[in-house]
Amino acid sequence: MLRTLHIRDFVIVEQTEIHFGPGFTVFSGETGAGKSILVDALALALGERGDASVLREGAARADISAVFDTPATLRPWLAEREFDADEELALRRVIDAQGRSRAYINGTPATVAQLRELGDSLVDIHGQHAHQSLMRPDAQRDLLDAHGGHGELRQAVGQAWKLWRALARQLEAAEKDAAGLAAERERLQWQVEELDSLDLGQDEWDALQSEHTRLAHAQSLLDGAGQILEALDGDGDSAHHRLNSAGQRLQQMLRHDPGLQGVVDEIESARIAVSEAVSDLNNYVSRVDLDPQRLADVEARLSAVFETARKFRVEPDGLCGLREDLHTQLSALQAAADIDSLREQTQAAQSRYDAAAAKLGTARRKVAKDLGKLVTQAMQTLAMQGGRFEPTLSPATPSAHGNEQVEFLVAGHAGTSPRPLAKVASGGELSRISLALSVIASRAARVPTLIFDEVDSGVGGAVAEVVGKLLRELGERHQVLCVTHLPQVAACANSQFLVSKAESRGTTRSSIEALDDAARVEEIARMLGGIKLTATTREHAREMLEGAVQATR
Repeated sequence: MLRTLHIRDFVIVEQTEIHFGPGFTVFSGETGAGKSILVDALALALGERGDASVLREGAARADISAVFDTPATLRPWLAEREFDADEELALRRVIDAQGRSRAYINGTPATVAQLRELGDSLVDIHGQHAHQSLMRPDAQRDLLDAHGGHGELRQAVGQAWKLWRALARQLEAAEKDAAGLAAERERLQWQVEELDSLDLGQDEWDALQSEHTRLAHAQSLLDGAGQILEALDGDGDSAHHRLNSAGQRLQQMLRHDPGLQGVVDEIESARIAVSEAVSDLNNYVSRVDLDPQRLADVEARLSAVFETARKFRVEPDGLCGLREDLHTQLSALQAAADIDSLREQTQAAQSRYDAAAAKLGTARRKVAKDLGKLVTQAMQTLAMQGGRFEPTLSPATPSAHGNEQVEFLVAGHAGTSPRPLAKVASGGELSRISLALSVIASRAARVPTLIFDEVDSGVGGAVAEVVGKLLRELGERHQVLCVTHLPQVAACANSQFLVSKAESRGTTRSSIEALDDAARVEEIARMLGGIKLTATTREHAREMLEGAVQATR
């Protein structure tokens, strides 16, 4: 559930913080006061696209924060991405004057895509122009699938379609250019055999260079080691001899001055270090071998590697990677050249698609009947008595969306045959059908918060009262926020906010105020009677509020 929305320097809102509760909440106010700005701000915090145009005039940045209760279902998602999974889930979006955007989840920097992914699980927004999208076949299909919860089925169909079409294109290319593929396969085969024959190990090039350097300089290495051994531990005046003499002399001096113990220890350490160095050098000398034959073998191997690298126009240390790439390309070509095998794979992929699409089609047909029944029932209460709503499915060319075309048919009155929604519904009817669809689809929604932004436009009178009752009923299962201009809808809300604007020193500011019972009477009276309020309109407003409360008992 949405707990708090904090907005700073967004459009005409300088700064406001709104605290929300459960149930059905409405926002009302004069036209142009900024009611829908609240929805736009929340959408921005939920990952919608935004630029510098959303900043309040003269502001350096717009800053929107939305705090939700953390749903248990999102805790694994947060933990996997190393976001704090507290009791509260804070989403924040900042956009500066240059249009740069920053996003945060519980104080940790995040991506806008991550905000959007969380937003899809937290809030469902039904915009004021939602009825316009109902004209599009894809929107009708999406609404039907949303009502049926077909997300996983649609994903399976899309993946199966993608694999089938990729294999079909590969098969078509193989059949069309079999000769060209054969020539390319022959060229790759020769290159692979050349590199396989060389059989250069993964780290062999560096090892060869190191060994060649050591073998080529073996004599000078032996001579240098011998000279160092003579200086360290020779028969003459060596370092080891001098350290022994110094140690003996210090032992004599130590009897007269114990303060020399530190020097004695240091000399002894130096003597031990020299002894260890002498031992290591003797081991080294025993390992260094003058081996002309091995040197010749290494030089021949280096020459072969150089020659192959020159032929393939790569650096010697790139030969191993090239060998792996060519093997991969050859395997792909060999698979492509096996047209019979490729044809079998394509047919198998098509069968998997057909099965997934058929499963989705069956689910759609079942849900279409349910949705048609529910919307038809809602139409009877929305001044469309005798009307019918029928989602239909007709065969369509297979696609990533399945094998059906979804079309909504409607009969606005009794005795008329259902026809395509875009052809028969008037603006008011379309708005009412859209509202019914939004409410019905939202009943099955898994998100905790639903927002309706003036979706009640085009209705009034008794129909508006029905709309308000529908939204209040929906508020018993979800947190429902609604921007409205209808007093009948506002009267049904559990709580109400007034959005107003004022001009100061040539600058327009919008403000949001929570209304108590007395203030709600005044606001609903304004919505009923306009600028001039009378005792009659106030009494009417009071009756509407009391009637809405009694209707829910």
